[in-house]
Amino acid sequence: MANSIQISDALLVKEYVDGDESALATLIRRHESKIYGFIYSKISDRDISNDIFQDTFIKVIKTLKTSSYNEEGKFLPWVMRIAHNLIIDHFRKVKKMPLFRETEEFSIFSIMPDESLTVENQIIADQVEVDLRKLIEGLPADQKEVLIMRMYHDISFKEISELTGVSINTALGRMRYALMNLRKIIEKNQIILTN
Repeated sequence: MANSIQISDALLVKEYVDGDESALATLIRRHESKIYGFIYSKISDRDISNDIFQDTFIKVIKTLKTSSYNEEGKFLPWVMRIAHNLIIDHFRKVKKMPLFRETEEFSIFSIMPDESLTVENQIIADQVEVDLRKLIEGLPADQKEVLIMRMYHDISFKEISELTGVSINTALGRMRYALMNLRKIIEKNQIILTN
């Protein structure tokens, strides 16, 4: 397989499924820096990132071995989605989803103007975080997915588009609808998210 550069991902997948173990090694080598870089950018811990990277490819191998892979040549986005799901699982296990970053579009949820939160305000902020998670859980699945990826994991819309297999415009649209729906729920229930 000296000319592996010319071989497409789809063909390498087929060769691996047909029994050529080296085809998988080529696929891993081709994409490892991008996949590992993506995992590390969300986890910031080398050991955990290595574990998730290994788990990602264990899942890839299992899926390919059972021949249930049918991503029509979109190998990298498929692997990135597996890695993303394992990252989410990791955060669920350790129960410490990263908090919201403050962004212009999300200023509806800014809690305090000053940086130094008092103990009382920190309690309020923590409660807001819990309430907000409950509201987000009530969103349609596709909107919830984009919102969590963008706000909790700081994933760019370009990456979200690759991971979910939709266009950037669709991802942006889902985010917009998610924010509109949250605003509606908040207004309808007269929920106060600031103090």
